Amino acid sequence: MPSFSFDTGVISGINFTKMNGILDDFRNAFSRKNNGLIQIILINLIVFLALIVLKVVLTLSGASYIYNVVLDQLALPSALGSLIYKPWTLFTYFFTHEGIFHILFNMLFLYWFGKLIDEYLGNRRLINLYVLGGLAGGVLYIALYNLLPYFADRVAGSTLIGASGAVFAVVVGAATLMPNYTFHLLLLGPVRIKYIAAFYVVLSFAQSIGANAGGEIAHLGGALLGFVFIRQLRSGNDMGRPLTAFAEWFNRLFRKKPVMRVTYQNKTKSGYGGYSSNNYGVPNQDEIDTILDKISRSGYESLSKEEKQKLFRASQRKE
Repeated sequence: MPSFSFDTGVISGINFTKMNGILDDFRNAFSRKNNGLIQIILINLIVFLALIVLKVVLTLSGASYIYNVVLDQLALPSALGSLIYKPWTLFTYFFTHEGIFHILFNMLFLYWFGKLIDEYLGNRRLINLYVLGGLAGGVLYIALYNLLPYFADRVAGSTLIGASGAVFAVVVGAATLMPNYTFHLLLLGPVRIKYIAAFYVVLSFAQSIGANAGGEIAHLGGALLGFVFIRQLRSGNDMGRPLTAFAEWFNRLFRKKPVMRVTYQNKTKSGYGGYSSNNYGVPNQDEIDTILDKISRSGYESLSKEEKQKLFRASQRKE
């Protein structure tokens, strides 16, 4: 007879208390605000693990062909005739992986460089950069496969999966934003991230005529988007604004309307340092002076995430 122990949450050797704890961790990760980086990584991991389980189950049941059908609904086809019937794959492909090392390296790079984007530009712009990078990589892949004679015999049956294009957008975006920021690499020591990004971009370009040409092209598309995104942002043009507007509209559909209340506030003093910011979140001179004083006293690393973002927005205004 199997043992039942409701006090410890164990039924027949399965610890449901731990399982519920894992589910709670996932729920908390997705309910927490400004947690976009972890949420993107978790979505990629969930899809990856779901595909592994599905593949094993279908293979053991003798229906492995169904797995290929499912994967085909997530992968981005290069043939325009197929894309017309599966337009959603332009989004799903950069959340889909098969190989363990493929997803491992993608998520590690996303975490390392994504932390910089999140810290200096904020959660929403990190998400926008990832999504736009994935779209740019996919579009360039489709365009070159259909326009260049070299790929003419590869269009039929060629598909693309993996977040590499989206990750390259984050990597190059971070390197464009902070080119002299240093990572300490094993065996190499301190290396500026602009050299790391440049190395992988050149490597992808060199391999764009190899066996994984489609993936390398997606890398280049994402890298180009990351560079342009940051340059445009410095000029005051946020390329991710349409995505932000769509996300806010979508959230409003599921948000309960609050009860209307009339309140009165002193608009002259609010926010950082008791002063309000002007339009578009650009800090005023009092805020900038307060931040600069803090840097002179304690150094740049003493700034909070919010202060670093405000200092970056101030630099946008001056350029």
